[in-house]
Amino acid sequence: MSMQFNRRKFLVYGSAALGTSMLLKACASSSSDTAESPAASPAAGASPAAASGDTIKVGILHSLSGTMAISETTVVEAEQLAIKEINAAGGVLGKQIEAVIEDGASDWPTFAEKATKLIDQDKVVTVFGCWTSASRKAVLPVFESKNHMLWYPVQYEGQECSKNIFYTGAAPNQQIEPAVDWLLENKGKEFFLVGSDYVFPRTANTIIKEQLKAKGGATVGEDYLPLGSTEVTPIITKIKQALPNGGVIFNSLNGDSNVAFFKQMQGAGLTPDKYPTMSVSIAEEEVRQIGKEFLIGHYAAWNYFQTVESPENTKWVADFKKEYGEDRVTNDPMEAAYIMVYLWKQAVEKAGTTDLEAVRAAAIGQEFAAPEGPVKMTAAHHITKTVRIGEVRDDGLFNIVYSTDGPVDPLPWNQYVPETKGFACDWTDPAKGGKFKG
Repeated sequence: MSMQFNRRKFLVYGSAALGTSMLLKACASSSSDTAESPAASPAAGASPAAASGDTIKVGILHSLSGTMAISETTVVEAEQLAIKEINAAGGVLGKQIEAVIEDGASDWPTFAEKATKLIDQDKVVTVFGCWTSASRKAVLPVFESKNHMLWYPVQYEGQECSKNIFYTGAAPNQQIEPAVDWLLENKGKEFFLVGSDYVFPRTANTIIKEQLKAKGGATVGEDYLPLGSTEVTPIITKIKQALPNGGVIFNSLNGDSNVAFFKQMQGAGLTPDKYPTMSVSIAEEEVRQIGKEFLIGHYAAWNYFQTVESPENTKWVADFKKEYGEDRVTNDPMEAAYIMVYLWKQAVEKAGTTDLEAVRAAAIGQEFAAPEGPVKMTAAHHITKTVRIGEVRDDGLFNIVYSTDGPVDPLPWNQYVPETKGFACDWTDPAKGGKFKG
């Protein structure tokens, strides 16, 4: 799959968004990109205040090139849509939001470099960004050393609770752990763990192995690919050797490694009737790009699917398709990215200022009627989320086969891993902070 295609696709959609009341600066990651992504002039319809610089600057930092562009380009689009809507409704504190967009280029040092630029040079009041935990870990020292603010929209491995980050994706107890429980009950006890070779898959699999021990399951194999690698044949051979009669595959591959993995799985006869695969980084957009014919019958665990039935979701899907095309799909990271912009807006309005400390305090307790269902920002800087499991169906969307009755409270510190069992975080109490024994 060509990542250059995804880059061009982003630029097409980004240029369409410039016809709105928001201001964009599409900043390139290198001088060679500069001509391709010029800074935008004030959009038609922008208020005189916005055009004269009376705006609130925010940063958007995601991979628009490289292996992660398959996933992150659409997250930028969701954030742009939220900003466009907010600006059309009057902005924040009477000012328009100006988005400065940077490309992390699927390279973790680049993410840190761009985060520093957004804070020091562009003087943004917050950043919406990252996908992989490697990128988040790379920028974390930047945000902590500068006491700044990152909003992070993707499910992750937990084992972190930073004062400087608000997490709107799932903690493990809101995605990974319920998925393992469902598989044990419905699909089998023997698991082969497959992941990209970086912090999220390795930490997630540590949690899964402890959970399987506690629940009577078994880890029969575990293997990793370098991020972006398509050399999946050795892993498929190991799966067939470890599970000759079938079994569960738990997949935490990220990016376009999934393209080769699912195509070669099907070619090797590892079909979902015998080898059901549960993915935690494949959603509707990845299904669309990989090819639904390779994924029908396999599973994913998320908090949101496009097929969620609610008035809020019906409206959001319609609005997204109107903005970007009727053939487009929505997914969980996009939804988490969209709602985090609104949660930040509400926090700024409650605080009455963009001052970081005031907004940080005001963000806790914010609620939003999200497309996934009601969410609330907790004292742990994570939100409550409904847990769902979906099966890929013939149209490339997901049939929801499991859902919790309502939102689940986040547990950033894992309760299966011995080293973090019993720990919690609470940023409303300085004596507790990011990690304390509950």
